[in-house]
Amino acid sequence: MRIRATSVLAILLAAVIPAFAGSPTLPSDGLDQRIDFWKKIYTQYGADDLVIHDKVYVNLIYGVANSSNQTAKIADAQDALREIRMNLETPGNLSPEATTIYEAIVAQKLPLSAGLIDDLSANIHTQTGIKERFRDGIIRSGRYVEQFRQIMASQGVPTELALLPLVESSFVNARSKAGAVGVWQFTSGTGRSYLRISSKVDERLDPVKSSEAAARLLRDNYAALGEWPLAITAYNHGRGGMLQAQKLYGSDLPAIIDAYRGPVFGYASMNFYSEFIAAVEVYETYPQYFGELVLERPNSIPQDRPLIAAKTVSPKATPKISPAKSPAPAVAAKYKVRNGDTLWEIAQKFGMSMRDLMAKNNLEKSAIYAGQILLVK
Repeated sequence: MRIRATSVLAILLAAVIPAFAGSPTLPSDGLDQRIDFWKKIYTQYGADDLVIHDKVYVNLIYGVANSSNQTAKIADAQDALREIRMNLETPGNLSPEATTIYEAIVAQKLPLSAGLIDDLSANIHTQTGIKERFRDGIIRSGRYVEQFRQIMASQGVPTELALLPLVESSFVNARSKAGAVGVWQFTSGTGRSYLRISSKVDERLDPVKSSEAAARLLRDNYAALGEWPLAITAYNHGRGGMLQAQKLYGSDLPAIIDAYRGPVFGYASMNFYSEFIAAVEVYETYPQYFGELVLERPNSIPQDRPLIAAKTVSPKATPKISPAKSPAPAVAAKYKVRNGDTLWEIAQKFGMSMRDLMAKNNLEKSAIYAGQILLVK
């Protein structure tokens, strides 16, 4: 019997994709609409798409804009909501544009009222799509995921959390505008509780050590909060903030999202756990969204890997991340730093020690940036 090559490939892919979803410790009850929204952001909308939606009822989507028509599209949504408010008793009088949004509100099972429409008008929000970035993050994850899974297991943390960098950094050793650093995006305040951070060394930039630190932090969050949805949200919002929310509204995350109005419990914190669950679900079935991908092979990531500053990338921004490029030829006398390069990796490409590379370029620190020209011969 003949078997199509594509069928064989699909079977093989299914065999090698790590199974993460379905953990009873990571419930999604009451979060279906949020998870569905983030799956769309990861798989349907790209870096040029600005999804116009509600900040609270995130899966209430009004339309999609781009940088050139964003203002006009938001104004159209506001006009449609005003029209709906004027015709709550006579929806048959709505224009086609307002009818589309009216039906979207009804589909969300929201109780139509003037107060609700006023709230919706005040909470229009835009979210940039990250389809390309998420796809590239899946490819890069192959370097790390198995080792990160082992680290999570060693700390008694659900192995699904090896995928948290898909949300935090797309597995890029990055420095955010807010000062969070590394694949696991530790801030200096939190990082100092688990890692060495000084003017000479920053272990946040070591993928293995920062993974071990993240596992301990998540374990400590769970010990304090007793529920994984709260422990994972605390990775973004802070343990103290989630303890306060738990004290006021209990341990059910959807109830906290609905009722808690802490000073910094905003869009990012409300959605962090749902973003993570959506990332796990997409990762587990990525061929149906992105086709067959060749994941990068695991490196033997040395525990004492040099700590290199990466290109500044905001985890919540949505830059296009180019696929990994081929190393520069060894005969080159100069090398232009690319996105994601580290000084250690460049030294390896050209058969140099990092110390020699730094000396040749008069570098006092190991930080480099995209576009920088380095002497390599």
